[in-house]
Amino acid sequence: MRGSRRLLRLQADVGAQLRALREARGLTQERLAEKVGVGARHLQKVEAGEVNVTLVTLVQFAEALHADVDVRVTERPKKKG
Repeated sequence: MRGSRRLLRLQADVGAQLRALREARGLTQERLAEKVGVGARHLQKVEAGEVNVTLVTLVQFAEALHADVDVRVTERPKKKG
């Protein structure tokens, strides 16, 4: 369950970041979706944190927004005890 909450929070954060970048670039959802080749409804759901976005699609969004994607997988600290 804890992992599920973290994933939902990550989805919401990514969606909010995409929305902020899109709005800062003056693009509508329809225009960005068209540039990436996805449906506007799919982009709406991504921005709302309702759906998971693949890394490939995330990179496509970033490229269309002239932005970078920084993904890191790091080791968690070991629990004591």
